[in-house]
Amino acid sequence: MLIKKQVPNAITLLNLFCGCIALIFAFDRNFEMAFVFVSLGIFLDFFDGFFARLFKVSSPLGLQLDSLADMVTSGVVPGLVMYQLLWSNLNSDANSFQFFPLLGFIVTLGSCYRLANFNIDTRQTDSFIGLPTPANALFILSLPLVLKNSEQLFVIEALTNQWFLLLIIVSSAYILNAEIPLFSLKIKNFGWAHNKIQLVFLFLSLLLLLFFEYAGIPLLIMMYVMMSVFYNKMRKK
Repeated sequence: MLIKKQVPNAITLLNLFCGCIALIFAFDRNFEMAFVFVSLGIFLDFFDGFFARLFKVSSPLGLQLDSLADMVTSGVVPGLVMYQLLWSNLNSDANSFQFFPLLGFIVTLGSCYRLANFNIDTRQTDSFIGLPTPANALFILSLPLVLKNSEQLFVIEALTNQWFLLLIIVSSAYILNAEIPLFSLKIKNFGWAHNKIQLVFLFLSLLLLLFFEYAGIPLLIMMYVMMSVFYNKMRKK
């Protein structure tokens, strides 16, 4: 029973380990591998909760470990990636604005606040209020990959513009903590009636990834927020 109780915690620590490896790659500006390890960490983050429920061993320790691991994988890593993007696009003659890349860590601060608030917010058991940190991390980590693989001039100009990047940073910190209810992606049964919004979202996400590849990731995150807003308005009618 003792080993079974520690299985979810071990998976959570593997999530943290992936976040540490992603940090190393992000420092080296190897954004592809940073994305891979953040994605692996998020995958493990899903399964620690799954096994905790399966083995019926949920605990306050597991909740705290989960948030601390997410803080690195889905908080520190995207903040560092935004720092790197801002630094690489900083004007060489802007000597008085060398602090500017540090604004990338606003993403980290927003993630930290959200994770702390999530632990004490009893409303977020079956759905979310504000964008979850893993979704935000995938959004941020996809940006340098979109920039590297895009041939569209307007995309390249946008993602190399420090003020546009700052807009993304501020918007990211806001949407993490905004009082916007977002539907849960958990599918509890295979019935269409109870899972319409989730199944439609998953189908559209697959299409976006198929046709737009890396560019589909930020698009599906934005689609998730917009679908949630529309879904909540429809439910109120």
